[in-house]
Amino acid sequence: MRIALIADTHGMLDTRIAEAVAGADVLVHAGDVGNDVVAAMTPLSERLVIVHGNNDPQDSGWPQSETLDLPGGQLVVIHGHQWPAKTRHRKLREQFPDAGAVVCGHSHRRVIDQDVEPWVLNPGAAGRTRAYGGPGWLELIAGTDEWQVRGHDLAPMKNKRR
Repeated sequence: MRIALIADTHGMLDTRIAEAVAGADVLVHAGDVGNDVVAAMTPLSERLVIVHGNNDPQDSGWPQSETLDLPGGQLVVIHGHQWPAKTRHRKLREQFPDAGAVVCGHSHRRVIDQDVEPWVLNPGAAGRTRAYGGPGWLELIAGTDEWQVRGHDLAPMKNKRR
């Protein structure tokens, strides 16, 4: 099963990421979505999972966290702003000890922490805002016996001038 993980679009999903994640079995957005991104995501996958970020409107209707049952285990999705960076990984692991992995956003920085379970995965920013070296996303291949994570980094977007 192919799961595309994105976060922190803040109103703009990089079109190169949209093309790359198209056709994923599940498209996950770990919060701070912004305007018009859901419309851009809708045709990309039959199943969208979106959680509320600290910059999303309170009336978005998205949950604070979501748990997905995947082949081989559970994937928890949460934005991550609930804990300071210094303790975030420990707190996520304490809160979701039965998960295979926890996906979070908020920092806009890529993290693939597979030192202990559950893994902590942050795809980095998938838009233009604070994309630290360029936007990116993570691809999770979930099999019954094994999960694999691959990071995909893109060059920074060039500003178009008229």
